[in-house]
Amino acid sequence: MGAAVLTGLLLATGISGCGGAEPAPRELAAPVELPTEAPVEAPADQPTEAPPAVEAMGAAPSAKASPSARPTAKPKPTRTAAGPLSTPKPPTETRVPPPPPKPAPSGCQPTYQGTQATRSQVKAALGDAAARTYWPTSAPEIAIPLVLLKATAWQESGWQSNIVACDGGIGLMQVMPATADWMNQRFGQSYDIGDYRDNAYLGANYLAWLTKYIGDMYFEADYRLDASLCTDELNSCLLNAIISAYNYGHNAVAREGEPLTIPNPQYVRNVRALMTECVCLNY
Repeated sequence: MGAAVLTGLLLATGISGCGGAEPAPRELAAPVELPTEAPVEAPADQPTEAPPAVEAMGAAPSAKASPSARPTAKPKPTRTAAGPLSTPKPPTETRVPPPPPKPAPSGCQPTYQGTQATRSQVKAALGDAAARTYWPTSAPEIAIPLVLLKATAWQESGWQSNIVACDGGIGLMQVMPATADWMNQRFGQSYDIGDYRDNAYLGANYLAWLTKYIGDMYFEADYRLDASLCTDELNSCLLNAIISAYNYGHNAVAREGEPLTIPNPQYVRNVRALMTECVCLNY
C-alpha cells in the first residue's frame, strides 16, 4: 500500500485523538498492508507499523442505526461572499463537544486491540457513513464528501481500524471516548466506538456537526464543502475550517467575536492533498 502517496507531505503528523493538538513533527513509518480477505487478529501488545500520517479527530455512528432517507435537495446557496464573515454570528449550537485531550507523551507508541477490518470493509464503512444525512430536519443539505472522509481516515489512522493512540484516540477515525459519548448524547444514538462501522459514522457525524456549527457562525448557513471555494488563504473556506477543527477542536477555530482561525495549517494541507492524491482513493 505504501508507494509514494504524497512525497514529502506527511512528515509533520502523528497519531492523536479527536480534537488533539498538533504535535511536534516526527518521522513515521509507512502504513501497514491492510488485509484484503479475512480480518487478521493483531496482538494488543505488538503494534504493526505506524500509519503514514496519523493525527486525530473523528469517529463514526453505528451500523445498528439505519441511514436517514436523504430529503429532496434544496437549491444551491446564493451567497457570493469570497470568504467567512469577519465578525461571526453567535453559534446556534450551545451543546458543544468536550475539550481536546492533552498531547501524548513524547516517544509513545500506539497499541492495537482486536481484529483489524479489511480494506474492503473499511471502504464500505466510509462509503456508508458519507452517504448518510446527519441533520435531516434543520440542515438536510449538509453532506460529507466521500473523498474528505477517506482522506481524514487515512490521515488519522492509515485506515487501521483497531489502532489506539497514546492520547486515547480510537480506531479508524481516531475518535476520543469523551467525544463519542457526547455525540451519542447529542444525537440520541448508541454508536460503539470500537466497531469500525460505528467509528466511521462517528467521524462523519462529527464532521457534519462542525459543518453546521462553523457554517452558521461564519458562512451564513452555506454548508458547501467545496474545494473550489477555497483560496490560498487557509481560513478562506468552510472545508479547511472543519478539517482544522476535527483535529484541534471547534473552539480553536471558531470563537464568538473573533475571525475564523486555522491553528494547524500542516494538518489541513495534508488532508487537502490526500483528498486528491491519496492511494486510498483507489481502494
